[in-house]
Amino acid sequence: MAYALKEKGWLERIAHGKYLILPLAAGEDSVYTVHEFVIASALVEPMYIGYWSAMNHHGLTEQLSRTVYVVTTERAQGREIHGVTYRPVTVTEKKFFGYQPTAVGSNQVNVSSIEKTLVDCADHPEFCGGIDELAKAMQNAGNTRCSFERVVEYLRRVGNGAATKRIVYLADQLDIDLPKYQDLVENFTTGYPLLDTTREATGTRDSKYQLRLNVDPESFLPGDFS
Repeated sequence: MAYALKEKGWLERIAHGKYLILPLAAGEDSVYTVHEFVIASALVEPMYIGYWSAMNHHGLTEQLSRTVYVVTTERAQGREIHGVTYRPVTVTEKKFFGYQPTAVGSNQVNVSSIEKTLVDCADHPEFCGGIDELAKAMQNAGNTRCSFERVVEYLRRVGNGAATKRIVYLADQLDIDLPKYQDLVENFTTGYPLLDTTREATGTRDSKYQLRLNVDPESFLPGDFS
């Protein structure tokens, strides 16, 4: 029955056994969609909206991405639906936390908190548009209800040394006072990960932050975010 309704244009298949009901208003060409986050919630379980998508949801960036980032502990393939790319990012159970149900229309969709969004993006800058976008998000977060105490707590729970170094580095550039700053610095892991994973492996090795600075630090100054 579902297959027949799909062929007649009443349903659109978005995942195995899951269909989007197309109302009459969609017209003969079935031009209709619901909010991207609602569709994303039907593609894989468990899940939460994260990275660049969550940054935009929380108003931490003005840059729009046509990719919806879906964080999950399951293996899932990316899809394109109505011109929107859905990009599943598989993480370990240890990193799958820091989200809450959020109203999206008449639906509830899990979205990472502001604090967890910053930590996730520091963990994988390639999923938020690069370190420039993370820097903007951190500065904007300082003007919201963001708790940097919770950011530090989440950094410890995630346990990625590179993410901690990036957050500490950006906090210094943006004059953000991180709680337990000295403790974070004293527990830096060994190695020199790239500051920005979206850029080439160039630049100097900074011994203070134990990062390879492959992006000009001047780009993170507050005056550049206007």
